[in-house]
Amino acid sequence: MAGTHRFLFFVSAIAIGGCVVVSAQDPQSPPAAQGKEIPAPASVDEMPSGHVKVVPAPTLLPSNSPFAIEGTKAKPERSIRMLPEGQMSREDRDLLANAESSIQEKAGIENLDFSAVGWSYEELECPALPKHVFLRFTRDAGTPQASMFSVAIPRTGEGRMHLIPIMRKGFSLFSPAPIGPMTIAAFNRIRAEEGEGVSADWLGTGLCYAALAGANPQIGDVDEQQGELYSAAMPPTLTIASEGGATIRFADESNPAKPMEWSMVFDPKGKLVNADHEAAYVASGKKKD
Repeated sequence: MAGTHRFLFFVSAIAIGGCVVVSAQDPQSPPAAQGKEIPAPASVDEMPSGHVKVVPAPTLLPSNSPFAIEGTKAKPERSIRMLPEGQMSREDRDLLANAESSIQEKAGIENLDFSAVGWSYEELECPALPKHVFLRFTRDAGTPQASMFSVAIPRTGEGRMHLIPIMRKGFSLFSPAPIGPMTIAAFNRIRAEEGEGVSADWLGTGLCYAALAGANPQIGDVDEQQGELYSAAMPPTLTIASEGGATIRFADESNPAKPMEWSMVFDPKGKLVNADHEAAYVASGKKKD
């Protein structure tokens, strides 16, 4: 897939109706703006004393935006890599072994029957949140009786292990994990443990949330057998509101037959306040040779 067709990105910004919309684009084209537009001339008010009062022009971005639009030099990830146990580092396997009793306890509270045989796990590689190890545990995968939950373990020992229930014997626990308040609350605690300036990688942050909620998110895909290129009508976007909040949107195309649109709303302090998950429209076309 990735070897057949590459999707590369850069960050650009457009001011629209009191907010800034950032989308992932081709890095070979120079960005039109990166939050450094030349401001309009300041207005000048004459004061009665004869002194001049300079009123600065409004800035393009609020100072308290939870995500930086300038991004990093590294290309944003298109997906979250899933690593089987054999590909995990020794350090990550040790962290899992030390957290096993906590996982057992929390899974028992959620009635996930973690003591039963048949459970497997894989690591979710989330570069946007580097201070945690993320894992997904699954039993009876691909069947109507599947159970699943994800786990976040702090690498530094500062913080606690977080368990996010996704599915129990084919049924969602409480509300569906992608939009559930339990998932949102756990994700906020994880990001808080990452510390100040948690991540400028807004797309990676959104993909990591989707993975923790049970998805295998992927931006763009190529069907090798059919020779068709699938591309979302909606590119990944970051919308920064005038008051400083932000909304991340992207289409998960890991299943071309059922693409899903994700939307995550953050307040000015970077706290996730709402998540949405619904069917997305994706256009398809023949791959060019």
